[in-house]
Amino acid sequence: WEQRKLSDVANHRGGTAIEKYFEKDGKYKVISIGSYGLNSQYVDQNIRALSNEITDGRVVNSGELTMVLNDKTANGTIIGRTLLIDQDNEYVINQRTEIISPKETFDSNFAYTVLNGPFREKVKRIVQGGTQIYVNYPAVSNLNLELPKIEEQKKIGSFFKQLDNLITQNEHKLDLLKQLKQAYLQKIFSQELRFAGFSDTWQQRKLGETHTYFTDGNYGESYPSASDMSDKRHGVPFLRGSDFSNGYLDSSNANYIKQEKHNELTSGHIKQDDIILVVRGSLGTLGYATKENEGWNINSQLAILRTNKLEISGFFLIQYLLGNTGQREILSRYTGTALKQLPIKQMKDISVPIPNIAEQEKIGSLFKQFDNLITLNQQKLNLLKKQKQAFLKKMFI
Repeated sequence: WEQRKLSDVANHRGGTAIEKYFEKDGKYKVISIGSYGLNSQYVDQNIRALSNEITDGRVVNSGELTMVLNDKTANGTIIGRTLLIDQDNEYVINQRTEIISPKETFDSNFAYTVLNGPFREKVKRIVQGGTQIYVNYPAVSNLNLELPKIEEQKKIGSFFKQLDNLITQNEHKLDLLKQLKQAYLQKIFSQELRFAGFSDTWQQRKLGETHTYFTDGNYGESYPSASDMSDKRHGVPFLRGSDFSNGYLDSSNANYIKQEKHNELTSGHIKQDDIILVVRGSLGTLGYATKENEGWNINSQLAILRTNKLEISGFFLIQYLLGNTGQREILSRYTGTALKQLPIKQMKDISVPIPNIAEQEKIGSLFKQFDNLITLNQQKLNLLKKQKQAFLKKMFI
């Protein structure tokens, strides 16, 4: 493979501000900073631009790519992300993005793979600015690529395109499963849909009127200090507001505290069937505690809801709270401005529809099947993404 500058193998056209030509019935889909989603997929923000002399000069053709040059996040979440356009006369660029037009010696699919892979890491190393970082395209175009012959580029580009399509299909399937679960949550908890053999009226009660136990991770002077922290091998997971995934607890990136400190902080010990709720920071985030999570602990961002099992199943309750109605109940009770909080006394005011335990178990079983499907598909998607990264590393590094 030979080293070539990006400017040697691709032409470019820059964008300028076209906001004054935005119109909901405009001809073109607009590519702007917000259009660059995860995995460099196009995010349609439903922004359209009219056709005129200015916008027509910024149309992206099939086989061309666009790269975002500005990023409002200091960690460079989107800087340098690239989209590959596969349709003529459909997209137009706004300011802060660049059209990259590959020459005959630079395959478009290969370009998409390499620009979003090892090349993007080079772009991130030349950013400028502070609160809003940016790169200048002349500096980007001066960076080197390692290019094989065009025939090999096409083979590599085709391979990664198939892998990207597989990832996109699985992301779409996962999104559909989550949407379907939400639809069933709405139908079940509005009592529009019920299981055969159940017709009793559900009770509507505030959590404070039930025998639900509430506690949080405010441990006062006993709160863990740096010397109380440990590691995964020797410590106990000390969960924070980011340690959640699809309605469950996730210790993948958790902090850990020493066993001695955990034994001291008894009010935050997690039991099976508990509901863990974020009460500071990530509004409305919840996680269900399985048997695997028993004995973990919580930090000051979190609280525990522990139901009386003869009255309410924890798994039934969290499904309600994860639905649209439950989320509204939670979010409407947050207080504060700079840092949103949900005090325990506000949690107790949340109203919940409660059927008998037998119907709760039926409902819980249905949503457990949904959750299992979502988890399996999430694991498959994660594996595909890891495989792609492994292939990229073997091929380009």
